[in-house]
Amino acid sequence: MEPVVVVSVLAVLVLLVLVIGTPIKALKYVGQGCIKLLIGALLLFFLNTVGTQFGIHLPINLATSAVSGFLGIPGVAALVVIDMWVF
Repeated sequence: MEPVVVVSVLAVLVLLVLVIGTPIKALKYVGQGCIKLLIGALLLFFLNTVGTQFGIHLPINLATSAVSGFLGIPGVAALVVIDMWVF
């Protein structure tokens, strides 16, 4: 596809969004989900920081951040139990 066509299509879409507006409720849910993912990553970071003394290490990726962010402390505990049980 030609770059001029791509840029013009994107410009038209941006203008449509500016004129019509974005669905605020959908953006609200996406924002809350992103915040929960960040909170989950922070929980895992602190767990890995403290858990190195006890031999606990969980990778920080999208799946583990989602579980720990949406489920909170019980989700982190479940991830630790699953990690100990599997390995």
